[in-house]
Amino acid sequence: MKVIDKLAWIELQDGKILSTRSKGRIKYYIPGGKREAGESDFDTLSREIWEELNVNLVESSTQFIGVFQAQADSHPDGVQVKMTCYSGSYTGTVMASCEIDEVVWLNYKDIESVSPVDKIIFTWLKERNLLD
Repeated sequence: MKVIDKLAWIELQDGKILSTRSKGRIKYYIPGGKREAGESDFDTLSREIWEELNVNLVESSTQFIGVFQAQADSHPDGVQVKMTCYSGSYTGTVMASCEIDEVVWLNYKDIESVSPVDKIIFTWLKERNLLD
């Protein structure tokens, strides 16, 4: 079984989660991305969030949330994505970068518009009353 190692930033406000839609995609994804060789969790996450949303994460505020795994969206059966999730504050103004088509705030009713691993995360957040 192949596993894709990804990091994700969980940003919640008013019972909603920050999500993005990449150019050419239909589904929304929690911001983040794949680790490059030698990168720490924070290095990966801060690089990906800068590339996608043009904001800087504050390392001292970063808190581990959990690890979630599911079938990878748009990949053959058996390819899994392992998503290591963190929250944390940031500086700057969130805005879509060149690879992101749309930035949105979603709640639990939007669960059908996200990837399989994001569905698991949405449910986990809902069970803890963190997502409306």
